[in-house]
Amino acid sequence: MKSLNWAGATALILLASPAVSQTAKDIIEQNRLARGGDAIDAIKSVRFEGKLIFPGDFQLTFNETRAANGGARTDASVQGLTLVSAYDGKSGWRINPFEGRKDAETMSADEARSFADTGSVKGPLLAARDDGSTITYLGKEDFDGTLAHKLKVVQTDGDEFVFLIDPDSMLEVKMVETRRVRGAQQTFEFEYGDYEKVAGVYFPMSIESWSQGQSANRQQVIVASGTANGEIPTGYFTQPTQAGK
Repeated sequence: MKSLNWAGATALILLASPAVSQTAKDIIEQNRLARGGDAIDAIKSVRFEGKLIFPGDFQLTFNETRAANGGARTDASVQGLTLVSAYDGKSGWRINPFEGRKDAETMSADEARSFADTGSVKGPLLAARDDGSTITYLGKEDFDGTLAHKLKVVQTDGDEFVFLIDPDSMLEVKMVETRRVRGAQQTFEFEYGDYEKVAGVYFPMSIESWSQGQSANRQQVIVASGTANGEIPTGYFTQPTQAGK
């Protein structure tokens, strides 16, 4: 009889023994397997295209590229203007023509960390397995009539994430992110849905987000397509220098 690998054995034990008490490690491993297992590590980059919808039905088209080595970039456009936000693995920058800016400006360290977490291929939950974060299982919480698993991740810099995991699909359905930006605490809520596979890995194709306490002012990301492991131009994530400097 062939022996099962550790991940496969863990999944079978957990599925066959619903009475086993859950731990943070159990939940994250089930989430990893549900999202695609080892296929996640095979993704070196992923690119999404779709639209951003803001309150008042203001819409922008966007494309987003995430790299497993830490790079991330989003280009959002409307009426010939393109807002560029990027992270090169160490620092972040943006070009915001909607504020009359044509040159790239460096993000604050707080903003860069936030953008890097959002632009991670694995996402903050799976990344927490290896980045020194503290992970705590908080039991279950109702989400639209379903008792979802609740996990809290505290990163080494103090930023916090609370995830709700659907008990059937074992995919994230909600995240509450709390971090300090320029000295002020900010909390945002995210809801995830319409998961589809890209290169064998599930990613949410619909994401709604809002500042805590302002759920009536939601913005939505709708992903129309996703591709993996495409060629990324040299310097794509690097902050451009201003002419003459």
